[in-house]
Amino acid sequence: MNTITRASRRDFLKIAGTTAGGLFIGFNWFSCDSPKVEVLSTEQILAQAKSFNAYLSISPTGDVVIYSPNPELGQNIKTSFPMVVAEELDADWEKVRVVQANLDTEKFDRQLTGGSGAMPHSWERLRKAGATAKFLLVAAAAEKWNVPAEEIVVESGIISHPGSGNKGHFGEFVELAATKIAPEEVQLKDKKDFKIIGTPVKNVDAKEMYTGKPLYGLDFYREGMKHAMVQRAPFGMKIKSVDDAAARAVSGISDVVVFGTSVAVVGNSTWPLLKAKKLLKVEYEPDGAVESSADHDRIFSELMAKGKAEVKRKDGNVDIAFKNAAKVVTAEYQCPFLAHSPMEPENFFAHVSGDRCELIGPTQTPDRARQAAAQILGIPVENITVEITRLGGGFGRRLRADYAEEAVHISKAINAPVKVTWNREDELTGGAYRPAVRYRFEAALDASGTMMGYKLRGVGMNAGNTTRENNFPSGAVDHVLIESIEHQSSITTNAWRAPITNFLAYAEQSFLDEVALEVGKDPVEFRLKLLNRAKTNPVGELGYDVDRMIGVVKTAAEKGNWGKNPEVKQGFSVYFSHRSYVAQVADIEVKGGTPVLKKITAVTDCGMVVNPTGANHQVRGGIVDGMGHAMYTNLTFENGLPKQRNYDSYRLIRLKEVPEIETHFVDSGFDPTGLGEPALPPTGGAIANAIFAATGRRLRSQPFIEQKEFSDIKLEIKRA
Repeated sequence: MNTITRASRRDFLKIAGTTAGGLFIGFNWFSCDSPKVEVLSTEQILAQAKSFNAYLSISPTGDVVIYSPNPELGQNIKTSFPMVVAEELDADWEKVRVVQANLDTEKFDRQLTGGSGAMPHSWERLRKAGATAKFLLVAAAAEKWNVPAEEIVVESGIISHPGSGNKGHFGEFVELAATKIAPEEVQLKDKKDFKIIGTPVKNVDAKEMYTGKPLYGLDFYREGMKHAMVQRAPFGMKIKSVDDAAARAVSGISDVVVFGTSVAVVGNSTWPLLKAKKLLKVEYEPDGAVESSADHDRIFSELMAKGKAEVKRKDGNVDIAFKNAAKVVTAEYQCPFLAHSPMEPENFFAHVSGDRCELIGPTQTPDRARQAAAQILGIPVENITVEITRLGGGFGRRLRADYAEEAVHISKAINAPVKVTWNREDELTGGAYRPAVRYRFEAALDASGTMMGYKLRGVGMNAGNTTRENNFPSGAVDHVLIESIEHQSSITTNAWRAPITNFLAYAEQSFLDEVALEVGKDPVEFRLKLLNRAKTNPVGELGYDVDRMIGVVKTAAEKGNWGKNPEVKQGFSVYFSHRSYVAQVADIEVKGGTPVLKKITAVTDCGMVVNPTGANHQVRGGIVDGMGHAMYTNLTFENGLPKQRNYDSYRLIRLKEVPEIETHFVDSGFDPTGLGEPALPPTGGAIANAIFAATGRRLRSQPFIEQKEFSDIKLEIKRA
């Protein structure tokens, strides 16, 4: 069935190119990622790609230029956004060019990357952009040929009228189309007629990436700019004194700048900066709590036992349920701080000149960088420009603007353009980390094995709400109490891929397996029984779609051959996050007494899949990320500094440790939902539950390899 969406003339902005005959179409999307437009020819846009601010253009040559407002950090939005526009436009994908937009809050409403929200947020507006452009082109063709518009056919950038034999490409109708009035209603395609959406399309930046063309912040260079590296204070410390004489004496060093709790060395290239930074003599003194990992263990225990908790959800009467329980199952799970570890370390360029500032670099939140710069400099935000480069990873780290702020401080101090570059040690020691969290779960079981009571208490280090109180199994249990406690730590934290759920999912799904084992139920059937209860007789608010979750559970059990081969020990996990549902089955075979992680099967319901190639990469990447950090990675602190300073001690997953991964997608009929993050949360639980099935060892802390329960398990990985 075709969809009709209303678009007022206020939403639609149409401007005719007076010089080159270009047609530009854009929207004020209010709550979506949509721009208004400025007139520029395609040639001008391509020649001045860093200064455009239109959304969609069509040139007299028939080429279509689509501008991507959201920062691209590997989530493939720079490819999938244009695919949606091109679909409704019925463009020839081979004639589509994609350009990264710069920050412009007048033309773009939500110009950020985070929370796996860009596609679900922009889906309808992207379609409307393409469909409205096609409507105007068809109207122009109908007038030019003097034929009814409804008889005109558009396919792959060609407009034709079968009855008269007239035919032409988009560019032939641009000038006339620009004089037409945009409709208040525009008809969208029936999804069954999609030709671009749902097909595998390679990354639009692929050629530039594998040929080494400059795309990333680290690639950026401007003649005459200075370089800088920064020494940052340990967490909880401030500067007492600075002796920079030896650093200033290094050839190639032009300045040393002290600001806040940081000291920057400035020079003409990065190599002398590395040497000079090591020669800085900075003495620190406490400025609050200076924490070590031993402190965190004590704090967790104290707060879990008697901390004042915020009640996030309360259903029924938990006290009575646990008092009358035939059996109570209790377990605690803990996760460490983690760094984000993007492949590209933080970097940013700033040029402060009088009451103006130019910023260039990799950021997930360009407006945050601009706002921070305005506050530092005391100038209006409109005097600051931000050019967005492609990001070499982010995972939430580049939601912060601290590294951009450093560039602004230094440029202001030296009155010159400067590029700040972090090295790997800076990335691990000066970052904003995933919060460390501890959870306590309790389940009250009646005599028949039904879970009638459920309690969850989370304690986090600068974690905010440590729970997702309306997620499963809430709604499936009569008596529920979910609480959260936050400890204000001097260690800065930040959203880390799939915030909170990246660990909470592992803990919840492992605990549900413990409960299933206690009542002698198959883990999949135990979950399905709870889900059916939530469907037929829900308790309180449901924050998830029961049918979609049931769908991925059943499909994963089928695709993963759950319980079919007694020689294969399996672990199951399912989770809802960022509007999507992912279930996973991990397979372990025991050979010669050695457990071998053979395969992970993943089933994802993220609504309609725009680009199967990108979707497959996102799921596989999420699984590798989830597995690696659950099994291997840890960040510990001593006197306010991480003990792990580089990859020789900060353990990441290696290529040989990645098992076979099989991906499947459920077409639930929904519009696209999130995909950059949802595949990560279930992975740790699936693997931990499979390890238990194979060894009888329950892993309640991450990373697994550092737990005593894992110490004598020689887990091998069978690569695909």
